[in-house]
Amino acid sequence: MDNQLSFIIKLVILSTIISVIIKYAAPNLPIPATSVNGLIGILAPTVILAIALVGRAWRYGKSD
Repeated sequence: MDNQLSFIIKLVILSTIISVIIKYAAPNLPIPATSVNGLIGILAPTVILAIALVGRAWRYGKSD
């Protein structure tokens, strides 16, 4: 139980830090508002997660 609670607390703290960085630091970045940058922002998390899951599945398949 304590392990799950500490994981949730760490996740909330990390999420808060990322949110603060996005809110206060991101507007100062010189990123132009183009459709390509919008697509990168939308699709990047999905692609990163897909790569991570494929890598995990590949490692799991090799261990059997």
